[in-house]
Amino acid sequence: MKVDDPLLNRKEAAKYLRKSPGTLAVWDCTKRYDLKPIRMGKRIVLYRRSNLDKVLEEELKP
Repeated sequence: MKVDDPLLNRKEAAKYLRKSPGTLAVWDCTKRYDLKPIRMGKRIVLYRRSNLDKVLEEELKP
């Protein structure tokens, strides 16, 4: 884990990936991408920016 690796909530993470929060929720359930969500209780879901960057890199692969 990097020191400058912020945690983003689902809404922030969706904006960062240019997707909807609902899309991230589906990806979490279906494991389409390994977002490695951090769950805090039943409602709070956080994502490390480094994990989101990996998803972006994966989407850019030919």
